Amino acid sequence: MGLLHGGVQVGTDAVAVHSPGASSSLRYIALGLVAVAGVLWGALDAWRQLDGPGMVWFFAALVAGPLAGVAGVVGKSLVVDQTGVEALGAALTGGAAFTALLVMASAGIGLVLGNALPQPNGSESR
Repeated sequence: MGLLHGGVQVGTDAVAVHSPGASSSLRYIALGLVAVAGVLWGALDAWRQLDGPGMVWFFAALVAGPLAGVAGVVGKSLVVDQTGVEALGAALTGGAAFTALLVMASAGIGLVLGNALPQPNGSESR
């Protein structure tokens, strides 16, 4: 999820630089797709009845935040512009917190939805 969000950041920034008129709604659509990916992945984990999916997604969010920040800064440096190390501080604080919250919230919604689905082995939902 962290690499996906970092890639989305780089992609939307590249579109904004190279084609400014096309980026108005693209950022919101891309962010929505990242959220949908988290919901679907969380629902799949709950549906498969994995052990402790809530804590797994909590730790995944803690890793995804800084990972997305670093991936976004490196990707922007290579693809979009000459973003330097000075952007890393903001990416590892506010950007990482936003990504962690996005991952936790979307996966949490997915876990609730996955538990509401009929389970694969015919047992009742947890």
